[in-house]
Amino acid sequence: MQVVRVDSAEDQRLDAYVRLTDRQLRSKLEPENAVLIAESRLVVEVALDAGLEPLSFLVDDARLESCADLIERAGCVAYVLPHDQMEQLTGFNVNRGLLCAMRRPKPRTVEQVLLGARHVAVLEDLVDVTNVGAVFRSAAALGADAVLLSPRCADPLGRRAVRVSMGTVFQVPWARVDAGAWPMGIVADLRDRGFECLSMALEEGAVPIDDPLLASAEKIALFFGCEGYGLTRATLDAVGRSIIIPMSNGVDSLNVAASSAVAFWELFSRRR
Repeated sequence: MQVVRVDSAEDQRLDAYVRLTDRQLRSKLEPENAVLIAESRLVVEVALDAGLEPLSFLVDDARLESCADLIERAGCVAYVLPHDQMEQLTGFNVNRGLLCAMRRPKPRTVEQVLLGARHVAVLEDLVDVTNVGAVFRSAAALGADAVLLSPRCADPLGRRAVRVSMGTVFQVPWARVDAGAWPMGIVADLRDRGFECLSMALEEGAVPIDDPLLASAEKIALFFGCEGYGLTRATLDAVGRSIIIPMSNGVDSLNVAASSAVAFWELFSRRR
């Protein structure tokens, strides 16, 4: 185990952890050398199990002993900060004194992630990385086989998205749809593969997600829109069929993180 003790978070060797933004980590040496940050032991373990390449650790000296086995497994350098310096870093209560810089995995194609998939979530223009992470966690837990992202959807491998997802962004296959194929091309592609395409939207004629007519669909692709205005008109028209979650007490909708979990349970997980 290679351990390097540093005196301060100002040390330049820690730039990836404390100074570079997600955009800089993704694009500075992109594509072959782009980096992501995984926080907490659980998330790092999930990432390693998924085959990601670790580059280095940043560890609280108070946690070094308890993390020694994980660092040994990864086989890379561990930079160790004094506890008081580590506490000053944003998100300390979440990362629990352990961070790992890892090589970003090579992007998958739509073809690759749809191979063998029966239940797919499609995200259009979500801007909040927290919501993206939450959707991935629900997708992993509740039966989604793959996730497709619109060209402008937030990055699932951003630091906060990885954290909120509890590492499930490394487990659920996902791909970003090319701009030229959004939305008509991807809807046509999914239909050609036998998917029933459904939009989660408060549209006229939308049916409840527990409608018996939906039970006959063997393959389903669920489309979710952005946090502000939902799915675009172009996507709604391309998909053509909308579903809703029945509500009570005058509430018209749930946020995308909650609605995706309900929809995944009803249309993906419960059927299995």
